[in-house]
Amino acid sequence: QVQLVESGGGLVQPGGSLRLSCAASGITSGAYAIGWFRQAPGKEREAVACINESEGATYYVDSVKGRFIISTDNVKNMVFLQMNSLKPEDTAVYYCAVDFPHPNPLGLHVAAEYDYWGQGTQVTVSS
Repeated sequence: QVQLVESGGGLVQPGGSLRLSCAASGITSGAYAIGWFRQAPGKEREAVACINESEGATYYVDSVKGRFIISTDNVKNMVFLQMNSLKPEDTAVYYCAVDFPHPNPLGLHVAAEYDYWGQGTQVTVSS
């Protein structure tokens, strides 16, 4: 059973930075996709940044390009989201998710393709 635990959320001022971490367990051998999604009040869940290293594919939603970076540590089975130049509109609950096994290479940014989800961590950008 795959389990995901996020950490690193919090309150930050506009222009500040946060680094989210997600510890993954239960991912055995084989390809997978892992990503960060977010959901703000009254809005649909959206993909923020996703990666499928076996396909060499990375996705960023347009609104975070140049500000957020997704990275992985395969030894520690962790994925990170470095968030810079944060804006109030980045305020949301951020979720880590995994598409495993057999990730859909055409569905990297599609929430419905992801099989396992963390509990979420709140990110609030406010002065």
